[in-house]
Amino acid sequence: MTYLMLFWNFFQIGLFSIGGGYAAIPLIQNKIVEISGYLTLREFADLITIAEMTPGPIAINSSTFVGMRVAGIGGAVAATVGFVTAPCIIVIILARFYFKYRSLSVMQGVLTGLRPAVVALIASAGLKILKFALWGEGGAAFNIKDINYISFGLFALGLIVLRKFKPNPVFIIGGAGILGILVYAIKPLF
Repeated sequence: MTYLMLFWNFFQIGLFSIGGGYAAIPLIQNKIVEISGYLTLREFADLITIAEMTPGPIAINSSTFVGMRVAGIGGAVAATVGFVTAPCIIVIILARFYFKYRSLSVMQGVLTGLRPAVVALIASAGLKILKFALWGEGGAAFNIKDINYISFGLFALGLIVLRKFKPNPVFIIGGAGILGILVYAIKPLF
């Protein structure tokens, strides 16, 4: 029954994740953290970090991670297959439709109209994770004195390095992890 629920939950997420992997993040958060309760917000933030660090699309990595966490290898397979089933069917249908009607201005209007919605979904998920990273689980107040300054420093440093030098994001994630280990290891000494 757990496998079926994982398949169904991720089938629904895959069905409505228009815009790619990052657009699926708020849907995964809603379905897995808020509705199903499979993960806590902290575990979800860790999931996004791990899914971003590992090779492959973030949404598929996330579904595999959740499935593994909930029901082992069988759960990972059920969640991953559930996630990719709907998009595969939709892409086959849309590809046929697109190649037949791609020159119509209505088609271009639909695609142009979807872009801002996808950006909003990605921004929403990013802001929730940022809020959690800087203020923790009780971050509803956004009080500046309650901010986690170490997390803020790592975020700011990562953002500056990413914008100025444009390295591969994996190096930013790895570097932030190493700096986090060092900072949190020496923090109790002070």
